Amino acid sequence: MKAIIAVVSLAIVLMIALVVMSNHTAVSVSPAVKVVGVSTPVAVTVTNPHGVRRVAAWLEQSGARYPLYQESFPATRLFWSRHQPPRSVTFEAGKDKAPNLKEGKARLVVEAVSNDLRGSSDSATYDLDVVLVPPRVIPDDLQHYINQGGMELVTFTASGSWSEAGVKVGKYTFRSFPLPGHGADQRFAMFGYPWDLPADAVPAVYARNQAGTEATGRFWFKLFPKRFRVRDFEVNDALMEKLVTSVDPTGQLAPGPDLLSRFLKINGEMRRKNNQQMADLRLKTEEKILWNGPFIHYGKEEADFADVRNYIYHGKKVDQQVHLGFDLSDVQNAPVNAANDGRVVWAADLGIYGNCIVLDHGYALQSIYGHLRQIDVKVGEMVKKGQKMGIAGQTGLAGGVHVHFSMQIDGVQTNPLEWWDEHWIRDRVMSKLDPGSVSAHASASSEPAPHARRKKR
Repeated sequence: MKAIIAVVSLAIVLMIALVVMSNHTAVSVSPAVKVVGVSTPVAVTVTNPHGVRRVAAWLEQSGARYPLYQESFPATRLFWSRHQPPRSVTFEAGKDKAPNLKEGKARLVVEAVSNDLRGSSDSATYDLDVVLVPPRVIPDDLQHYINQGGMELVTFTASGSWSEAGVKVGKYTFRSFPLPGHGADQRFAMFGYPWDLPADAVPAVYARNQAGTEATGRFWFKLFPKRFRVRDFEVNDALMEKLVTSVDPTGQLAPGPDLLSRFLKINGEMRRKNNQQMADLRLKTEEKILWNGPFIHYGKEEADFADVRNYIYHGKKVDQQVHLGFDLSDVQNAPVNAANDGRVVWAADLGIYGNCIVLDHGYALQSIYGHLRQIDVKVGEMVKKGQKMGIAGQTGLAGGVHVHFSMQIDGVQTNPLEWWDEHWIRDRVMSKLDPGSVSAHASASSEPAPHARRKKR
């Protein structure tokens, strides 16, 4: 009898221990799904050291349940020595799986049953939106002439269900803004045709909804390809010492075993980082025109936009970089003036650009002034065309006194030359933004000179 009692007691203890050792299951969806459309992929990870017996998922909407996924796995209770890795499952959610699903709010539920004695059921719920109406986009019927490295403006209508709209050119994307004097669905986008794209890249307007459904529309355009200069740029130890010391006097930003490796790190890695910092300033823009007429051209042009530079050291090519702007030479202590009205969004050191000022002119159009010796403006300050903002210098990666001047459209640097031309600004930009203007249609058929400073439609 004692033996039987002992066995029963041991069995009870063992059962209690097995229940205590049972685990709950962690359920996660990554990336998070906030919107589902016609067919939206969902990736789920379930984590339980003993594994899971079953995983199921469904959508709930207006009291109805729409099954999306269910899978069962072999069950076992001999789990105390087991340690199962997380299990990943994927399935589709949306109208294809649930034909009765409607636009509006819904809830995604994912449930997992643990593979242990307890067999616990754990679930995770996610509130989301169902978006089923596709976007539509219709571009204007104007003729668009584009210089490679330059920019253009297109208007279009976005309709249906959309959350994002703009222009795509190759790997680049440009935002759109409401067309002044029209409703929110009437849009315009200033976009660049960047210097590094092939001549067969086709610009297109697009609209995309939160479910990831995208509509595109092509418009008439003619591209004037441009061959950008390739130049050798000689560097020696004295010049590298000067440049490296100017950018990284403490040796902490670009450490390296020797002067050449430090210079190459600054010229390449830091250049890319600084250009990204500059591009990120596109988000600090106002949705209105701040500029007034043509941008002022200061100084003598010493280097052109998109010059390809081969860096030559002791007769060998050690690097190649692209110079995205104009070097405008000046004299020591010369003032650096604002090329147009705008708001200061950057006024500090910017790596290879040294002391740098960036002005926002509205609608993601920004001008850049680099290598200053002195900055006299602050972030947030409004400046007027021709206003002194600082003093020219040779800070950053500059071998002599000059101002690095560039323009960027939604974070993509483009040729400033067009913005120095009053006729180009009037014909290519202002005529399309003015809701009462008819000049855009009246002059749409006249073709511009492809590389002239004075470009006409």
